[in-house]
Amino acid sequence: MFKNRIDAAIQLASRLMQFKKENLVILAIPRGGLPIGAIVAKALNAPLDIVLTKKIGHPNQKEYAIGAVSLENIVLTETNGISQEYIDNETSRIRKILNDRYKQYYRNKVPTDLKDKTVIIIDDGIATGNTLLVTIALVKKQKPKKIIVAIPVAPNSTLKVLETTPGVDKIICLLAPMNFRAVGQFYETFPQVSDKQAIQWLEQTRNQKNK
Repeated sequence: MFKNRIDAAIQLASRLMQFKKENLVILAIPRGGLPIGAIVAKALNAPLDIVLTKKIGHPNQKEYAIGAVSLENIVLTETNGISQEYIDNETSRIRKILNDRYKQYYRNKVPTDLKDKTVIIIDDGIATGNTLLVTIALVKKQKPKKIIVAIPVAPNSTLKVLETTPGVDKIICLLAPMNFRAVGQFYETFPQVSDKQAIQWLEQTRNQKNK
């Protein structure tokens, strides 16, 4: 159990110190991954950036992911009984949100070049892992030297999927509970992170790195 995202980030950073001397980029998945990514990036003296992906929720249970979308990719894992029309409409809707976020988060900046870098992908936890799978596919296209997935908590079933995912070199997960219902179950406090808060974490870390 973690007190909050800051507690999880401090614990995760200590496990990631082994990579401090590598040519690192920390990639946080907005929005909940930003507070954790910012603390890890500072601890490892590494640049922080984001990767824009978002899950496709089941039509009858939006919190349950049937896939995930980036601006370029889509990963679907469960489509039984779900119409192609729903998937197409959700993909278009989500890509509009991601395009809006791209403009908000980057403004006059460009994404960090990941070629030949050790990329550490961070979120505040994962359930189905679908968002992370599309993130990994997106990062892999940019030919990094190494991809490391670092998360505070995830179910064993999802970790097993990640272990066999092409391109993933190492997974660091602090908790892998058997009785997993939701990420927030393993935090004492787990408030939603707004886009405004996430951007503040990102810009504060960028400014510190540039000093």
